Amino acid sequence: MIPFDLIAGCLHAHNIKIEGILHVGAHECEELDGYINYGLTQNDIIWIDALQEKVDSMNKLGIINIYCNAISNICETTTFNIANNYMSSSLLKFGTHSNYFPEIIYTEERTIQTITLEKFFEINNLNNAKYNFWNLDIQGTELNALIGGAKLLHYVDAIYLEVNVEELYKNCATLNVIESFLKTHGFINVAMYINNEQYGDALFIKKK
Repeated sequence: MIPFDLIAGCLHAHNIKIEGILHVGAHECEELDGYINYGLTQNDIIWIDALQEKVDSMNKLGIINIYCNAISNICETTTFNIANNYMSSSLLKFGTHSNYFPEIIYTEERTIQTITLEKFFEINNLNNAKYNFWNLDIQGTELNALIGGAKLLHYVDAIYLEVNVEELYKNCATLNVIESFLKTHGFINVAMYINNEQYGDALFIKKK
């Protein structure tokens, strides 16, 4: 919701240069143009999405470095809920999301294997230090992804993620909880937009 050129400007103001991007919740890679305009190449971006059909369709469009994984705080077999618009699919059930968007419903429950970001980086032999900008948009489970990648936060300079003021997804971490967690890892909230449906996006940077 915050245009990437504004994010880039904010990072520049804090003397942060993006070397590589980890984008969790790729969907249709809508942010690619912004990343390329910033000066990155596709080789500088890692995309992750939990839906194999989305990964396959992006591959057909020429997107590289896109992986099908469900990111969480633990590695386990669990249920992933598929929404009729796909982008609202989540490991969590709908909370107040159904009040704001009654037309969006879950149409399928899919059994999947989750993985942590620490394990993802390990098994794919990725350079931890390269991906210093994280973008997390995974429908209420952003904190779980951060917990599962906590040891990697040492290498991260900025995190842009979706935040919820209330529980749009049942038992999701709300904004204040995410802020508290990231504060313990040296990050502060420097930009945020919240819409009338009580969710939005926030940019956290690591204090120098």
